[in-house]
Amino acid sequence: MPSPRPSDVLDWPAATPRAGRPVATAAERRRSRLRRKIKDNITAYSLLCAAILIFAMFSWYPIVRGVLLSFQQVDFVNPPTWVGFGNFARLFEDPLFGVAWRNTLLFTAFALVFGFAVPFLAAVLLNEIRHARAYFRLAVYLPVMLPPVVTALMWKWFYDPGPGLFNSALNAVGLPGGQWLDSSTTAMLSLVFVSTWANMGSTTLIYLAALQTIPGELYEAAELDGAGMWRRLRHVTFPQTRFVLLVLLLLQIVATMQVFTEPYVMTGGGPDDSTVTVLLLLYRYAFVYNDFGSASAMSLLLFVALGVFSAMYVRLTRRVDA
Repeated sequence: MPSPRPSDVLDWPAATPRAGRPVATAAERRRSRLRRKIKDNITAYSLLCAAILIFAMFSWYPIVRGVLLSFQQVDFVNPPTWVGFGNFARLFEDPLFGVAWRNTLLFTAFALVFGFAVPFLAAVLLNEIRHARAYFRLAVYLPVMLPPVVTALMWKWFYDPGPGLFNSALNAVGLPGGQWLDSSTTAMLSLVFVSTWANMGSTTLIYLAALQTIPGELYEAAELDGAGMWRRLRHVTFPQTRFVLLVLLLLQIVATMQVFTEPYVMTGGGPDDSTVTVLLLLYRYAFVYNDFGSASAMSLLLFVALGVFSAMYVRLTRRVDA
């Protein structure tokens, strides 16, 4: 059978509709595209509404409910009664209220001194190391992988005045041990060391990433001008990482003011209430005294205080993005 010539193939008619199948008009095709578009939008908005509903249920509703509870007397057995600012007045009459805020601010100040400077110095050292970089970075980040409760229990044994690690090491070299968590003068500082050690890994890696974005030409120019290490830090490193330093400073303030695990697990607020923090006192009001109204009032005060720092963070990031 002879094969068809190319001219015969080119002369074939265009595809025709099958017999009995009507040809869709332009109006019908537009209606079909419109129906498909409406269907896609309905699906997308349905998924969006579901996400917003779940987010509102688990994020916004607890906030609104907490604000309402701060003005009510609630025991979750009897109907709540509206007490206005009575819960706030009761908080200000509690002598532990001022102690808790003072301890929280003291912990935040110590945590910023150590938790801000130590990770930055560690990042500078890691940036200068030329060998075994991955090993040292893993060693610095390893404590972050531990659950906070495990970290607190481990350090509680380190601080044990009897067979603890620190006192055993000091006694081995002929030095007297300390009452780390049992003394009101050293208990808060001991908790700060635990928090710094447990959380410095993430901060160090962020600092390290910021340091590695600094062009090497700036350091080379500084070295040609005879700048030492301190002058290179002051005139090159600090100005180039200023934004990251400010952002992490605000985030660390927000995080350290919510300290709870370390005092709850390691000291229980003692000795002599020297480690009672705002969240620990809030926990006592809610789950020891069953006074959920006062606990909600304290959480609202903490929310306002943290909101100020969060607003500063948002304003700072917007200014940089602009």
